[in-house]
Amino acid sequence: MATKTAYIKQVNGITFVGKSDSNHWITMDGPEDFGGSNAGTRPKELLLIGLGGCTASDVVVILKKKKVQFESFEINITSEVADEHPQVFTKIHVEYLFKGKDLPVKDIERAIELSQTKYCSVTKMLEKAAEVTHSYKIVE
Repeated sequence: MATKTAYIKQVNGITFVGKSDSNHWITMDGPEDFGGSNAGTRPKELLLIGLGGCTASDVVVILKKKKVQFESFEINITSEVADEHPQVFTKIHVEYLFKGKDLPVKDIERAIELSQTKYCSVTKMLEKAAEVTHSYKIVE
């Protein structure tokens, strides 16, 4: 079993930098009224960004293997958060947006399905805490 590590260092107040096995630093921070300086992405936001990056990578690789070419690809993620602390995500919706001409719907649906059910580890982790749904749009 592989081991992953992460290192977090306080910069000032609740401003932190962190890096993991890829050795790339990111800045995390909070709002000024919570002791931060509003200088970085919120840690909880990074979970949604990580989810988007994970599933997007899967979908692109799968579609490349199927030789599907598109003009552009985006993901929009919306979430609902509990009102009470610890204010966890309760619902997360992933919308895949493809632009291109005559894109093969079955291949796109299959790539999304494989990512959501088999390959995206971030989806699988978040599903244990929140309802994760998805949809897609194709724009010609």
